[in-house]
Amino acid sequence: MNRTETLARVGSMQQLAFVRSMRQEDGRAAGMRTIEVKNGPLCFTAMADKALDVARLEYRGQNLTFTSKPSLNGRNPFDTHGLEAQRSIMGGLFFTCGFENIGAPWRDPQGREYPMHGRLRTSPAEHVGHDAAWEGDDYVLSVHGEVREAELFGENLLLRRRLSTRLGEPALELVDEVVNEGFRDEPMMLMYHCNIGWPLLAPGAEVVIPSLGAEPRNEDAAADPTPWSGVEEPRPEVPESVYLHTLAAADDGSTFAGVVNDGLGLALVVEFSTREFPCFTQWKSMASGDYVVGLEPSNSSVHGRGYHEARGDLHRLPAQSSETKHLRFTVLDDPADIAALRRRRDALCGRP
Repeated sequence: MNRTETLARVGSMQQLAFVRSMRQEDGRAAGMRTIEVKNGPLCFTAMADKALDVARLEYRGQNLTFTSKPSLNGRNPFDTHGLEAQRSIMGGLFFTCGFENIGAPWRDPQGREYPMHGRLRTSPAEHVGHDAAWEGDDYVLSVHGEVREAELFGENLLLRRRLSTRLGEPALELVDEVVNEGFRDEPMMLMYHCNIGWPLLAPGAEVVIPSLGAEPRNEDAAADPTPWSGVEEPRPEVPESVYLHTLAAADDGSTFAGVVNDGLGLALVVEFSTREFPCFTQWKSMASGDYVVGLEPSNSSVHGRGYHEARGDLHRLPAQSSETKHLRFTVLDDPADIAALRRRRDALCGRP
């Protein structure tokens, strides 16, 4: 339906889609600025005070993502204090890890601390704005802002983020430009921690990844008797399993990862390029109360900064330069589209 046909059927476009600024009032989220975006059956919440990360993604009123025990929360004094950071990790559709570190906390030989998954995910955005407007026959809803990671006598890295969705498309696109506004080369580790939860995540669901090989991160993962692609019932105190995948990709680097639930007739897929994200990690927790699968494209290993420092291959962004990253999240609710996703996986992996 084109612009004229749509406008003939509504008094205001907010009948179908809108972007609204909000401020939370309860608990640890009190005072936090959020932006709610509704695109027909697709709805998501961006957290302006936490890097414009997306807290929830709903489709037809059903949340598809994982929310951890701390739940929605703003900035806290323990956000970047070692493993205490786990008290502020709330899950959501994704949270952004970096720039100085991803993975476990690390202390360098000089005693400098690098917190778990870095500082970016708890940094508030500035110059936040949003829009809902026609672009030809497309009604586009968007959110944008900047997040800075900087230190006196230290780094000066700027993340310029834009989230957008088009009316009628059950998809969310993210474009991030990372700019080194400083005058020296800086470490720039970056990972998007995407988190899928119940009821999309349920026994019988499948983690669909065009994987050429999955390396267990540690002994717990190596001892896990269940396949990395399977989803079981939650059980108390089951150790998490983390896998480092080697992904197959098309000639242009395009690839994906997703979770499919045939019983619900739904899938959630994140698409990206291995040229931008040469590393990919899968987090799988089947523990009661911590029931989640994480899909994590990154430019560095989840083994973290210390691992790359020891190898001498820490990713760095040259002074006065930039890199741009792209992600696309799509909800599939057509059996034909879900079947095509599995065929795409098989084709990338060279399976008949």
